[in-house]
Amino acid sequence: MPDDKSIDEERAVAEIAVRLQERFPDATPQAIAAAIEQARDSLSGAKVKDFVLVLIEKEAKARLKGKR
Repeated sequence: MPDDKSIDEERAVAEIAVRLQERFPDATPQAIAAAIEQARDSLSGAKVKDFVLVLIEKEAKARLKGKR
């Protein structure tokens, strides 16, 4: 059973996906999910987890803009 922290993180990632879909309406849900997953993967080894969700959103935006 997932713990509260992982549930909160999944909820936050779902909210990021909604914001990105609003910001990039021409992007497919699959492209948004892929950008988020790539960002999560690149930050998975972060030692400080406090800002990971903010960084995931920032990196996913950059990927959707074609800057990464």
